[in-house]
Amino acid sequence: MNNRKRWGIALSAVLLLSIVVSACGTKSTETTKVRIGEVTRSLFYAPQYVALSQGFFKEEGLDVELTTTPGGDKTMTALLSGAIDVALVGSETSIYVSQQGSDDPVINFAQLTQTDGTFLVARKKVDAFDWNALKGSVFLGQRKGGMPQMAGEFTLKKHAIDPKKDLELIQNIDFANIASAYSSGTGEYVQLFEPQASIVEKEGKGFVVASFGVESGHLPYTVFMTKQSFLKANAETTQKFTNAIQRAQLWVAAKSVDEITTAVLPFFKDIDAGIVKSVVQRYKDQGSFATDGIVDEQEWNNLLDVMTSAGELKEKVAWKTLVNNTFAEKAKTTVKP
Repeated sequence: MNNRKRWGIALSAVLLLSIVVSACGTKSTETTKVRIGEVTRSLFYAPQYVALSQGFFKEEGLDVELTTTPGGDKTMTALLSGAIDVALVGSETSIYVSQQGSDDPVINFAQLTQTDGTFLVARKKVDAFDWNALKGSVFLGQRKGGMPQMAGEFTLKKHAIDPKKDLELIQNIDFANIASAYSSGTGEYVQLFEPQASIVEKEGKGFVVASFGVESGHLPYTVFMTKQSFLKANAETTQKFTNAIQRAQLWVAAKSVDEITTAVLPFFKDIDAGIVKSVVQRYKDQGSFATDGIVDEQEWNNLLDVMTSAGELKEKVAWKTLVNNTFAEKAKTTVKP
C-alpha cells in the first residue's frame, strides 16, 4: 500500500472519529412546548412567575407559553377545546365539568395556592374588627359560583352572618371593575384580591380589616389541571412541569420578600414595586403559597363543604376521582431546593 493511500485511510479514520466525538458531546436542545392558561394575572400566583423568571421550566426542557384567559369559564373552555394544555384555575371548575358529565375529565395534578386570596376591605380603619359590623351593611362581593364568593359566604356563615338576609349583597359587577366601583363609593365593605386591596389602601379609600384566606382555611384554591387524556399521553412532560413548579415553591419558601418581588416584577410592570412587595409579604405571611403540589383529601373535603354551603354542589365528587397526586408526590421527594 503506497503512502498516499495510507494517509487517505488514516485521514478518513480521524474524520470519522471526530464526527462521533462531536455527536457524543452535543447536548440536545430540544424542548417541549406547554401552553398554560391562567385564570387571571395575579401576584397570588407568584411561584408560577418564579418558575418562569428563574428558568425552572426551561431547565426541565419545557418551552412554556403563558396566556391569561380571564374567568374560570373561559379558562376551562380553552382547556376543553385544546387551545391550552394546562389550566391554572380554581379546583371548583374541574368539579363543575364533572357535574356536567365528561368522557375526558379534568384532573388536578399540582396545587399552587392553598388558601383563598381575598381580603375584606372597610371604609374605616379598625384595630379589632368584629364581623358583626357587617350586619345591615352594603357588601360588594364577587361573582356567584366562583371560589372567592363561595369562600366569602362560607366565612360569613362561620360568623353567623346570613349573606342573603343579614346584609345587602351586590354581585352584579364584573370582576375587573369591583375595585373601581368600591373606590367610586359603591358599598361599605368589599371583598378584594391583591393588589387591588393594597392599592385601595394606598389611595386612602379603604382598609384591609380581615383575610378570607385565614378564615376559610386550607383549600385547593388554585391548581394546575389538565384533561385526563393529556396526562396519559404526556406523563413525562407533566412530571417535568410539576418538578419546575416544585422548585419554584421551594424557592419562594426560602427566599426573602425582596427577592421574590424582584423575580415577579417583570410580570407586573404596571404595578408599583412597593405595592408588589406589600402583596407578596401579605400572601407569604398567611401561608397562601403552597410548598408542594399535593392536593390532600382534607383540603378537597373542605372545598366540597364550601361549595355545599354556597349551594353550588349537585353531589360530592370523591377526591380520588379528580385528583392525581402522582406527579406532585414524586416531585416532592426528588426535587431539592
